[in-house]
Amino acid sequence: MSYTGKIPQITQVDQLCCADTRRDKICRLCNTAVFIQYFFHLRSYIHCFTRFRYKIKHTFVSIVFEIIIADNMPPRKNKSHTLLAVLRVILLSTSSFVAFLPIIFLHVLPLPGIIVLILQMLGVFTLPGTLYLVATPIGNLDDMPPRVAATFGLADFVAAEDTRVTLRLLNHLGLKKPMVSYYEHALHHGEAILNRIEAGENCALCSDAGMPCISDPGEQIVREAHERGIRVVPIPAASACVTALAASGQPTARFVFEGFLPVPKRDRRERLAFLQNETRTMIFYEAPHKLRGTLDDLAAAFGADRSVSLCRELTKLHEEIKKTTLGEAVAFYKDNDPRGEYVLVLAGTD
Repeated sequence: MSYTGKIPQITQVDQLCCADTRRDKICRLCNTAVFIQYFFHLRSYIHCFTRFRYKIKHTFVSIVFEIIIADNMPPRKNKSHTLLAVLRVILLSTSSFVAFLPIIFLHVLPLPGIIVLILQMLGVFTLPGTLYLVATPIGNLDDMPPRVAATFGLADFVAAEDTRVTLRLLNHLGLKKPMVSYYEHALHHGEAILNRIEAGENCALCSDAGMPCISDPGEQIVREAHERGIRVVPIPAASACVTALAASGQPTARFVFEGFLPVPKRDRRERLAFLQNETRTMIFYEAPHKLRGTLDDLAAAFGADRSVSLCRELTKLHEEIKKTTLGEAVAFYKDNDPRGEYVLVLAGTD
């Protein structure tokens, strides 16, 4: 098996082993393993390079990035150009020398993938870890996809919106993992989370229920991860907004997700005034103790006759999906206490 233009060593080995069939088979297996290893580490080295990119002047980074990364794995004839570009940037920013060691090892020096792996294990350089965005069940634990459970098991630590909620989930899976909280008033932990990922650890970031970073403080961590060149991998599962929309009976072709309305009255009035001419179906989240006030505000902004679906306790034992009007919903909850988390699916204007 030959990979011309990608890994020259493989072509040479194939030519030497053509005479002996048994030896040829062994060499082909070795070549395949080295190719897979090169591919795996190349992807990590690209992230390692981009992680340190912000430390160097943008113009020189662009030159090196195009030369080294554009063709994934440059052939041997481009070796001198790559080395010159790397040395030129190193002279301008000596503090970033360590960032280029993986690139020099992989692209300039004739080291096979196995030696690169050994150097990494010996601590010559450290590859950054991965930030996994792990969706959790929105109510029913039987909705847990196998990939979600596997990701929790492989992660070095878990970043949770509420560690108490996530602890119950991990106990259900029979897992014990170090946890750190990233809830709204503890976002200073985000820096520590990203530092650990850059040091080589894999992090599973999750919310209390559903897909993290959607109407969730984790979005700030993801934004900073991209700025640092950290790899972000989504592990999807159920999402309350899409689940409610599908079962709401409202138009589903075009919709807009609004999440939680602003708490300050002035900001809330401005948001609702902005949405008054919205023709798409609107989706809101609301807590039970705020539902009555939200329904009053929606009825005042959109009229009592506007169609709305109230989806409560989705996928749980007391799940309820009720399609009605805003006026009827206001009247109903004057006499009945709201219970559970709500998703409000509101029809757009005609």
